Amino acid sequence: MNESTLWANGEEVSARLPCAIEDFLLSRGLLPRSVVIEHNGQAVAPSEFKSRLLKPGDKVEIVQIVAGG
Repeated sequence: MNESTLWANGEEVSARLPCAIEDFLLSRGLLPRSVVIEHNGQAVAPSEFKSRLLKPGDKVEIVQIVAGG
């Protein structure tokens, strides 16, 4: 794994790539169960977070789920 960049929510971000989506989220202080992910234009099921790899240049959209009313 090397330090590379990908796009997260429209911003260029450095990360050790390739890495699993779950590892990326944890490295950013996000709990995998508290987010919805789109990876290169495709929705990703939470069950895929451990196996789906992020690579340099990928685009990720992360939406945090917030409880409340």
